[in-house]
Amino acid sequence: MIKDRGKIKWGAAFMLPEMVASHNKVDWDYKKVEKSILDEHLLEEINQSICSAMEYNQDLVFTLYENGEFQLLTGKVHYIDQIRYELRILDKFNEIHKVRLSDIVKVILNCDGK
Repeated sequence: MIKDRGKIKWGAAFMLPEMVASHNKVDWDYKKVEKSILDEHLLEEINQSICSAMEYNQDLVFTLYENGEFQLLTGKVHYIDQIRYELRILDKFNEIHKVRLSDIVKVILNCDGK
């Protein structure tokens, strides 16, 4: 007796590209999160961490909110642009990243040794 999966094995072959795209979009939207609102105390801690790290030339780990997700960026604060409200962060590959102050959610001191 031959055991066959029947119609199940052909199910994925007949999916339309539009169906796949809409399924991926729904899955992408489901994974998005809302940005939390920072209170004054947390903003002051972020400010103190940035100022201290600039003074002692230390690496920081930034948690950034971009397009519904959180991303990590590690580096040293190279410059604070007070007109555009952004930081310029120099990472370990000597690349400069421009980060808006409104995108920063959390800042901690990098304790990896370097």
